[in-house]
Amino acid sequence: MSNKRHDGRDSEQLRHISMSYNIFDYAAGSVLLELGKTKVLCAVTLQNGVPQFLRGKNTGWLTAEYALLPVATMNRTPRESTLMRRNGRSVEISRFIGRVLRTSLDLSLIGERTIVIDCDVLQADGGTRTACITGAYQALKIAQESWLKSKIIMQPILLRDRIVAVSVGVLGDQVILDPEEDAQMTADYNFVLTQSEHVIEILGGAEKNAVSWELFNQACMSACKGVRQWCTFFDQPQKGDMFGIKTKSKSQKIPFFSLQNRTTM
Repeated sequence: MSNKRHDGRDSEQLRHISMSYNIFDYAAGSVLLELGKTKVLCAVTLQNGVPQFLRGKNTGWLTAEYALLPVATMNRTPRESTLMRRNGRSVEISRFIGRVLRTSLDLSLIGERTIVIDCDVLQADGGTRTACITGAYQALKIAQESWLKSKIIMQPILLRDRIVAVSVGVLGDQVILDPEEDAQMTADYNFVLTQSEHVIEILGGAEKNAVSWELFNQACMSACKGVRQWCTFFDQPQKGDMFGIKTKSKSQKIPFFSLQNRTTM
């Protein structure tokens, strides 16, 4: 049974979503995804060369970089360049994003080149890593269209089954889809699934108390419901009022510094 939350959502409903495309002129594909108050920028570029272990094998690679802007959180986060070291959390999330997105590609079709996914968190209010994965996959789709058009690649490299990531929390004996405040949860999971609801990766665990199999199974079902909501959005973007979701045309460029002035199409 669904219970209302402070923002009016029930326990199995995604936050308000807004997605804008083609944010950057110099990226092959880019997306600004807003999930509630969480805002992430995802951009895709292609570089020559691959890591040492792939050289001479005539196949490509995909890598990801995840970073928080200093004012993305309530307390300012120092830049990694200032600290002269990588943040452990950023490294772990970068590897997570790259790992799951590599499952969506046939990298043998790009030769010895590397796809780079840049995920920058403009504002963090829970669910940043799942937002980055979902946004990055959409940016990859735009990049693929660009590379095909310019004949950088000769055939599609993305596999047919769309990738979507959602977060699910457990609070006491209740399962909550897309929680805003992960820290309050008894357990917190990140599900990366395909549109056909096959599992790519589940990352997470109990924060305070062990979770029963019954609750975990409920979390899995909640994740599938979240994926269906996302896929409804992507398959019918013209219906921008579904689940409080708004979208912009893929062909329309959105000026980066006009986030507050955008209007719904």
